[in-house]
Amino acid sequence: MTIVFTLEIHYEQDVVQARQRTREIAEQLGFDTQDQARLATAVSEIARNAFQYARGGTVEFCVIGEPQAFLIRIQDQGGGIPHLAEVLAGRYTSVTGVGLGIMGSRKLMDFFEMESLPGQGTTVVMSKRLSKRTPTFSDSQLQQIRETVMKRSPQNPYEEIQRQNQELLRAMAELRKREEELTQLNRELEDTNRGVVALYAELDEKADSLQKVNELKTRFLSNMSHEFRTPLNSILSLSRMLLARMDGDLTAEQEKQVKFIQKGASGLSELVNDLLDLAKVEAGKIEVRPSSFEVSDLFATLRGMLRPLLVQGSSVALIVEEPDGIGQIYSDEGKVAQILRNFISNALKFTEQGEVRVTAVQRGHTVIFSVSDTGIGIATADQERIFEDFVQIESPLQKQVKGTGLGLPLSRKLTELLGGSISVRSKLGEGSTFTASIPIIYPHGTEFSTLLQPMTDRRSETIALLEQTRLPILAVEDHLETLFIYEKHLQESTYQLIATRTLAQARLALQQLQPAAIMLDIMLEGQNGWTFLREIKGDETTRTIPVLVITIIDNEKQALALGANGFLIKPVDRLPLLNKLNTLINQNKLQKILLIDDDPAYRYLVKQLLVNTQLSVLEAMNGWEGLNLAQCEQPTAIVLDLEMPEFSGFDVLKQLKSNPVTQSIPVIIHSSAQLDAEAQSQLAKTSIAILSKETGSQMAANAQLQDALIKAGLVLDICGQSHV
Repeated sequence: MTIVFTLEIHYEQDVVQARQRTREIAEQLGFDTQDQARLATAVSEIARNAFQYARGGTVEFCVIGEPQAFLIRIQDQGGGIPHLAEVLAGRYTSVTGVGLGIMGSRKLMDFFEMESLPGQGTTVVMSKRLSKRTPTFSDSQLQQIRETVMKRSPQNPYEEIQRQNQELLRAMAELRKREEELTQLNRELEDTNRGVVALYAELDEKADSLQKVNELKTRFLSNMSHEFRTPLNSILSLSRMLLARMDGDLTAEQEKQVKFIQKGASGLSELVNDLLDLAKVEAGKIEVRPSSFEVSDLFATLRGMLRPLLVQGSSVALIVEEPDGIGQIYSDEGKVAQILRNFISNALKFTEQGEVRVTAVQRGHTVIFSVSDTGIGIATADQERIFEDFVQIESPLQKQVKGTGLGLPLSRKLTELLGGSISVRSKLGEGSTFTASIPIIYPHGTEFSTLLQPMTDRRSETIALLEQTRLPILAVEDHLETLFIYEKHLQESTYQLIATRTLAQARLALQQLQPAAIMLDIMLEGQNGWTFLREIKGDETTRTIPVLVITIIDNEKQALALGANGFLIKPVDRLPLLNKLNTLINQNKLQKILLIDDDPAYRYLVKQLLVNTQLSVLEAMNGWEGLNLAQCEQPTAIVLDLEMPEFSGFDVLKQLKSNPVTQSIPVIIHSSAQLDAEAQSQLAKTSIAILSKETGSQMAANAQLQDALIKAGLVLDICGQSHV
């Protein structure tokens, strides 16, 4: 940075001089007349503020950077601006109009930054980039500009006002000219608009006709598919009965004929199924049912399902590689499996020898599924045609294998439905590779729409979205799949996730809520998590919030030295994460658990399970006693039986959740009652977990109880205890 000129502001004429010096330096730096006026106006406005509100200040003119920019720093030692955030947001204007001046100056510059502290004054830094046509100024050239400016004596203030008026007149003339051009353009647009309206009307009419035709086709395909299915299923069932000799033996010729019938019916059935799926996709009636699943489990299922497609004694090997480093996927597992089945069955049909290899790799937020073969390959000209309905490419093997020509078109439509895409790479005589790129998180799912929505898009909704009975945990993490995993880990626990992907979003969230804890990733793309950690621990309003650093690098000592309260290395499993949060949030708090159960043997059993923990156990032998203890003792969690005489667990739960004193206490249902789906659904809304007393294995029962207690916010030594 090279300082060109410095000017002290003590008197009102110094404000005029600041304007003059700005224009002179801008002229020397190659700015055109319009930019000179913009710079001079912005500087004089801020300099006037410094004189009017702080009784003076300093204006510093500099050239910085590469490419170079003209930077002006204006400082004062006044009382500061108390409503700076609102001023910069355009929501505050004083009676003297200071807010309007600042916002106007900000719009005139390429860069504008303002800092103001009570009693310490205000600093404004603003800059404008030099024209690309202007050569880079050396230090000696800038020194020459400094000397030239210093030699010039300040102009008379009246001359400056006259010059300013001329600039305004030129600006008004330019605006008038543009207004006339806009008027002419509007007339032309009105004429064009009439033609566009007529065209849209015609297009809408044609679109309606096409929609009706498409609906008729879809209805026809659906009806025909259903009509075909019933007789085809009957033919297949009858042929199996005949081949099983259920009604007597068959001659060799009869068996051959029945097998032909079965093969034909099987091919027609496959065609009908593909037609029905295509009709559903095109009609938009196919439903995506996303859920979490592991790629390794999907591949294990495919191995077992597709082995029978290999002909006995075949020289083709089916190799399904074990995926490495791919976490959970949230998508429609059935549709992903259907896409891969189509790829693999095609590869097996058109590969006479060699191998068919199935792989999966993760790239960013996408999983790339690939099926490669050493088959006959596909000509370049045909590689797009194979995705058209009913198209089958002529080849020596085509007559030997059955097919409908609908598998690949259907696979493409299903992949696009999941938010992905399909590609093919092939060479005649060498083989083919079909690839399906599937997002790790289904982009149109509603379950995580709030999680993935940027914090800046839901400023006013953040507080409204919070559940009163769950503690907010602020996660600062830039990877969507990791946020998805955190959401799953905190699901049904006493915590709820507030997801942010940038430090700016995290700061905004902290302005609106006080989280119970912060989960912070240090390795944020283009951002410094260490700086944010120092910021949190250096601010009186946030320093008491526990910060759990979760990152891929083992730098626990540095994290704790900078004020972090806990540290974990990715990937993080569910129970260690919940237990660590429980420890940070509930440290130094007495943890009490209330058992409400009329069975003394069961209460004794649970107490024995918790004997080596720091938990204080309260007991209630009926519902009324349990309600009184819950209100008086405020336990950390409640374990509730449903089947109790006089006052059932259902009634107790209803009373607990309707009482403001007890409604936020997590409740674990632990009962031998047989619950239907409706009862399970209702209880799930008001309890942390629903456990059965009739679990066969004692170890499994203990593990379930441990899991539920940790979800309820209790601290347990999960490494040191196997029973709880």
